Amino acid sequence: MRGPDAVATAEAVRSGATDARTVTEEAIARIEKLDPALGAVVHTRFEAARADIEAGLPDGPLRGVPLLVKDLGTDVAGLPATGGSRLFAGATARHDSELVARYRRAGAVVLGTTNTPELGLNASTEPALFGPTRNPWSTAHSPGGSSGGSAAAVAAGMVPVAHASDGGGSIRIPASACGLFGLKPSRGRVPPAPRPTTLSGLVSGHHALTTTVRDSALLLDIAAGPLLGDAYTAPTPAEPFAETARRAPGRLRIGLFTTLPDGPDVHPACARAAREAGLLCERLGHEVVETTARYRPADVARTSGVLMGADLVAQIEARLAVLGRPLAEDDIEPFTRVVHETYRALPAADVSRALRRAQEIGWEVGAAFHRFDVLLSPTLAQPTPLLGTLDTTDPGSIYRHASVYSAFTSVHNVTGMPAMSVPLGRDDDGLPAGVQFAAPLGGEGVLLSLAAQLEREAPWEALPAP
Repeated sequence: MRGPDAVATAEAVRSGATDARTVTEEAIARIEKLDPALGAVVHTRFEAARADIEAGLPDGPLRGVPLLVKDLGTDVAGLPATGGSRLFAGATARHDSELVARYRRAGAVVLGTTNTPELGLNASTEPALFGPTRNPWSTAHSPGGSSGGSAAAVAAGMVPVAHASDGGGSIRIPASACGLFGLKPSRGRVPPAPRPTTLSGLVSGHHALTTTVRDSALLLDIAAGPLLGDAYTAPTPAEPFAETARRAPGRLRIGLFTTLPDGPDVHPACARAAREAGLLCERLGHEVVETTARYRPADVARTSGVLMGADLVAQIEARLAVLGRPLAEDDIEPFTRVVHETYRALPAADVSRALRRAQEIGWEVGAAFHRFDVLLSPTLAQPTPLLGTLDTTDPGSIYRHASVYSAFTSVHNVTGMPAMSVPLGRDDDGLPAGVQFAAPLGGEGVLLSLAAQLEREAPWEALPAP
């Protein structure tokens, strides 16, 4: 069974019911026991974590809470920063990213980093560098990606919370696969420093995977807030997210859709989960109206592909400049190589066109919020895949399958709007099936308030443990 969440853990440490050393040792023991079968954790700093406790933890809202950080785009000083890629296997972070520093200032105990597909390019976590991460609900299945290592660690109860990031659904997809709550914040809500955002910063966002809504709200309060010089920031909330999450959302107008124009087939179990969530919302007094999506997944995929592909080329070339050599055959996986070759010669005008199209998609999707407060859909178009379905050694297979698993999620990266996966459903095999709610830019508060209401009415902690 899962242990207490981060809020309860911090309260227990604060009250003296336990202490940070005991909580940390218990988490280390769970990682050492469970991870060999799951492959969620790729680097650890257990001795350094013990030293952090001995030196004295800050008296913040996460004091004594053990936490893991995704090994992609966020650095933990002294640990390798690989991004799941053999090309970066020798890279070591010299400093904490700003987000990790904020976790530490809040009193969190960072225990290590989690597995991710190579440079975040896959909706399943199966990198050649570290091997696959397995879903705690069924080890034959994927935990999703690209935050699959973090999702598996939290779902298995290794730690109460873990950092995650989302460039096309990479928080929400593993949240759906592993029965967790996963919120992608608004563009600019959490600063990515010291990693320059470049083009991928328009679609990527950092936050966490949690078992409870209150943990997500607390972590967002800790993580959020601009740095001087940020290229863009999200609207400042009127109050802390943790406060908003404790308040009922009022009667919301919710637009429900379960199909996409010219999109992939949606599995009946995924559509059923969204419709049942809509009925639950109606019982809670919200107005739920069936509507149609205002975007085409293929258009979103093309636009996102250019922005992220151009950034991938920049990442790889920057690394090769540090190494002082050309790209070797076994540096990157076959799918990554195809992406690199495709976008390496991309004309600058194509990048400009993609940026313009991203804004147009934002206006098109945003128009729905004149009518609705929130949009509801399945998180995934198809149930959680078996490991090997999204095979990066077969680029053709990735292109056929990957867009299916991001058809409902990627649009909210292109628009920068916040979206969350809530673990309210199950597929035909009894595995978790999340439902997605999205709001306008800056609307994390209404999402967290609604999620907390849903959690009280249909608590997913009551679901059978993995």
